Amino acid sequence: MNIRKRDGRLVPFDETKIEKAVLKAFVAVDKELSDYAITKAENIANYIKDISEQEELSIEQIQDYVENGLMSTKRKDVAKAYIKYREERTRARGNPIDKEIEEICSNSSEYWSTENANKNPQVVTTQRDYIAGAISTDIARRLLLPPDIMEAHDQGIVHFHDMDYYVQNALTNCELLNLEDMLQNGTVINGVLIEKPHRILTASTIATQIILAVTSSTYGGCTITLTHLAPFVRDSYNAYIKKYTDLGLSEDWIKKLADIDTKKEVSDAVQTFNYQVNSMTNTNGQSPFLSVNMYLGETQEYKKELAMLIEEFLKQRILGFKNERGVYVTPAFPKLLYVLEEDNITENSSYYYLTELAAECTSKRMVPDYISEKIMKQLKIDANGNGQCFPCMGCRSFLTPYLNEEGKPQYYGRFNAGVVTINLVDLALSSHKDMSKFWKLFEERTELCHKALQLRHARVSGITSDAAPILWQHGGFARLKPGESVSKLLYGGYSTLSLGYAGLYECVKYMTGYSHTGKGKDFGLKVMQKLNEKTEQWKQAENIAYSLYGTPMESTTYKFAKKLKERFDIIEGITDRDYITNSYH
Repeated sequence: MNIRKRDGRLVPFDETKIEKAVLKAFVAVDKELSDYAITKAENIANYIKDISEQEELSIEQIQDYVENGLMSTKRKDVAKAYIKYREERTRARGNPIDKEIEEICSNSSEYWSTENANKNPQVVTTQRDYIAGAISTDIARRLLLPPDIMEAHDQGIVHFHDMDYYVQNALTNCELLNLEDMLQNGTVINGVLIEKPHRILTASTIATQIILAVTSSTYGGCTITLTHLAPFVRDSYNAYIKKYTDLGLSEDWIKKLADIDTKKEVSDAVQTFNYQVNSMTNTNGQSPFLSVNMYLGETQEYKKELAMLIEEFLKQRILGFKNERGVYVTPAFPKLLYVLEEDNITENSSYYYLTELAAECTSKRMVPDYISEKIMKQLKIDANGNGQCFPCMGCRSFLTPYLNEEGKPQYYGRFNAGVVTINLVDLALSSHKDMSKFWKLFEERTELCHKALQLRHARVSGITSDAAPILWQHGGFARLKPGESVSKLLYGGYSTLSLGYAGLYECVKYMTGYSHTGKGKDFGLKVMQKLNEKTEQWKQAENIAYSLYGTPMESTTYKFAKKLKERFDIIEGITDRDYITNSYH
């Protein structure tokens, strides 16, 4: 028999606590214990115990039964004493999140201090976001999420990500920003029309303002591609050509000076972009969580200009940024994504010098992350049968291949609506190495994740484009009309919902005795295949692009490890660390 606490946790029923509460009420009035009081306390406790065997009770329901039990006796004075005691306890407890908010403001909360490595919990902008997050989490726990999901989340069986933003149904997770549409066709920020720029310096500045607005309207990571900025490099070059032509210079000098000035402007534009991204704070209380894609294969027309931007981004990242003490350090953002392809992978390829720069950057700054065009095109096949290469979103989740209404592949302007992660380590340990039980639990827990993802989908699908005009009306995601529902963008593959997984190594190790890269590989692949089959099954049934990815869990990896120790004690090689294996940002 369990009862549900005010914070949603289930705990064993204990009738002695009821007896003590009733006896306190009698003592408050009579100043002593009587046989009548002891009998009445036992009767009330036993009555509630019988009810709890038939249904799950909450603390509030139990207190109501106690109150009614006392009111049904001749001792109405004791009932009033209990009611007074209950009211005093409620006032003393205050709102459930009072203490949490106080800890955020005093920077004494271990959870909020380590929740996000990209946020400084001491500054007021972060604290303001965390306070809102604490309120959102409280409302989600008590009012929005069903008990089975909350119980599994609390036990570390699954993880319902970003609960601190869940109360706002208009918020989505990560995205590939359609910067091309917004720069080429103009956009609107805070009611101000931003028209098409005509130089790379202006375009890069506007891009950072767009990024700030977009990341303030979402809670995940934003990815852009330098390909969308490349045309403006040519615009600047052409402007310099005209300038020196009008001065009557020779053709050689015109091109020479235009090249010099364009290169300088590209350098200034990249520096401005980097300064802006790292000095701005969005409504999430941090610099925009931004990734920048560097993929030469995205354009033929502007490849030369794109190469100039890639080179400058890499050079400036190798140099680093000065901190407040004037020391060069590695900035957190933007993350860099470098695509390896035929034009840059071999020593005799045209842009191999960029790959050499990328390698130097990696050795000094641990970026960029690398994407293989060859492998991507083998694995990401669209409905036309063509392999596609495109960047990941900030959460490192990849969108699924998608063809728009014109039958053309589209990736920018698309987004992920949320993530729920299954703890594969807990799944394995709960099975006690019984394979039939493992797969039975697999079905139950993946379906619980499915249910949680459906709740994510339902909350976003109910909004209109007015909720975040920068996304839905002005080109970030789409060009919907004011008041138009965003629902159509949640079906047919335009956006995704992600089933995350964590702890595959420990899962396979426990079940087989071997690593998933050794003799346990077959079982590991079977688990992955089954997870893929689940997302495909849900996709076919609902016309929603469910996807699978290795979760970059940040602080959740420690939560999972802690819960595993609580539930299963220390198991060598499985639960004896303060983390479990997962992906990364």
